[in-house]
Amino acid sequence: MAQNTVDFWFDPTCPWCWMTSRWIKDVEKLRDISVTWHPFSLAVLNEGRDLDPGYRKHVDNTWGPARVSTVVAEQYGQEKLDELYTALGEQIHHQKNTEGTYFEKAIDAALAAVGLPAELSQVAFTEEYDEQMRASTRQGLDAAGGDDIGVPLMSINGVTFFGPVMSPAPTGEEAGKVFDAAVTLAGYPGFYEIKRPRKVGPIFNQK
Repeated sequence: MAQNTVDFWFDPTCPWCWMTSRWIKDVEKLRDISVTWHPFSLAVLNEGRDLDPGYRKHVDNTWGPARVSTVVAEQYGQEKLDELYTALGEQIHHQKNTEGTYFEKAIDAALAAVGLPAELSQVAFTEEYDEQMRASTRQGLDAAGGDDIGVPLMSINGVTFFGPVMSPAPTGEEAGKVFDAAVTLAGYPGFYEIKRPRKVGPIFNQK
């Protein structure tokens, strides 16, 4: 059986994206897949949009983690980007470490956890890597065919979808079975969308 490829676009601050990414991390242990991680910016996606003030404040703060993820992708590659996303997600979603204008406390802790230079945190406050971050975000949106989506955003064997959105994310062999189903859907040229009302908020699996 051929190896399945997954391209995963993520904003570290999105809880729904975090749960889907943890599903993919479980799938890595169970199936023959190759995962490529891509930074995505909710701040870029929502530029110029009329948002609820509370969500606007959150979106404005998301520049930091996306920028730092981008510099790590550019300078250190996939392995460290994968590690950093995991560390950021643990800080933001499990430890509830959301202090600072641009999540800088979570960024500092995540960089330390994965052995990356502390000075990378300063990228959160600059536009130095914004061109690359915007390009990565645009790549995901173009692959999916529009700007009316966000994350989680992933391609399976070159077919890009928004989602899947899950709460909680499946684990163990169930995670593998759900991935097998996603591969089947991605393999059918006529499949475009499946959706039902979401009745729960983010339910994080216990660590």
